[in-house]
Amino acid sequence: MDRIRRFGRVTFSSLAIRNYRLYSIGQAVSLSGTWMQTVALGWLVLVVTGSGTQLGVVVALQFVPMLLLGPWGGLVADRYNKRHVLYATQAAFFILTLGFSVLIMVGMVTLPLLYIFATLFGVVRLFDNPARQTFVVELVGQEHLKNAISLNATVNNLARAVGPSIAGVLIAGIGIGFCFLFNAFTYLVALATLWRMRGASLHGAPTKQKQRGQVLEGLRYVWSVPLIRNTLLMMAVIGTFVFEFQISLALLAHDVFWGDAKSYALLLAAMGAGSVVGGLFAAGRHSVAPHHLSVFIGLFGASLLAVALMPTLLLAAVGMVVVGFFSINVTSLGNTMLQLESAPHMRGRVMALWGMAMMGSTPIGGPIIGFVGEFAGGRWALGVGGIAAVLTAAFALVALRPKAVPEVPPGVVQRNDEAAAGSIKIP
Repeated sequence: MDRIRRFGRVTFSSLAIRNYRLYSIGQAVSLSGTWMQTVALGWLVLVVTGSGTQLGVVVALQFVPMLLLGPWGGLVADRYNKRHVLYATQAAFFILTLGFSVLIMVGMVTLPLLYIFATLFGVVRLFDNPARQTFVVELVGQEHLKNAISLNATVNNLARAVGPSIAGVLIAGIGIGFCFLFNAFTYLVALATLWRMRGASLHGAPTKQKQRGQVLEGLRYVWSVPLIRNTLLMMAVIGTFVFEFQISLALLAHDVFWGDAKSYALLLAAMGAGSVVGGLFAAGRHSVAPHHLSVFIGLFGASLLAVALMPTLLLAAVGMVVVGFFSINVTSLGNTMLQLESAPHMRGRVMALWGMAMMGSTPIGGPIIGFVGEFAGGRWALGVGGIAAVLTAAFALVALRPKAVPEVPPGVVQRNDEAAAGSIKIP
């Protein structure tokens, strides 16, 4: 019993902090709505066009702004109050999604309007993502950062399990437009939780004053720190070819198993369920070591290849639970390593590049995976990602070995001897 209590205290330690608890509630509701919209948008494109390539294009357009302008989004997070930035982005998401839900319900959606919606959504995300990523450390401080990042990822993947399940029911029962309408109102919940936070309890980082060359300064900083540079390069490969599940799973459900929106939602929900378990496992870890990332990337890739070979939808869903477990450990470890290694005044720009690597790469990978799925089959759409992850894991074994980590990265205060040796202890 004492072990169970201790596990609970360690795993959920960040939730004892009021501001983080409020933030988690808002994120749980908002992200559930976002995943509902993800399922609805992907299925809407297939209904309107019937094309895997067009699905890849629409998904990609949501991330084109991040690919082209990602460092500027991070600079905004470094330069301005992150809570205020989030007020603006959540309000913009609400207006945009509410308006599009009305267009769907009155039957006015066309392919050009899908392009416009996806692009505008991506513009808002350009500023929202780095602000959300770096706001976590202001909520909990350095001591609880690793735990908070893992729990944050768990909330995201719990939403991945809940949101698609609700979306499948809504699409089959009352229509695609209601998924967008529900998502619009979840942003109001996120705004309410931001408003309820206590500003005096935030661990505010010093904002960066406006100067020339700050974007290039951030790029030079990232390139000068091998651990940050190599982690971002690996995540760019994974983001490009692996995390294209909006496309690969939709095609697997639609073309391979001849399913409907519920089948697609089942695969996403199964991945989300596995990610929740994986997130709790990650939250209870006491240390972060680069070789852990190598192992989890390899297991992530192997599990994806296994799912690509599954003969039935049910077995594929079981496999996606395993995929979810490994995927969240990959993203949680990568995110934590970058935030702990980054100098505070550079963190926004570093995490903007993380967003570019993980999501901004979709304009490149999305059409590629869509094209592969349309002409080679849904199994290959998923299998390409598995192969890419396995190859990335092999690179990681070399690139992230301890001697590749500098003892004192430029601009970073050395925390302890273990950090220099490649293992970062979490207090």
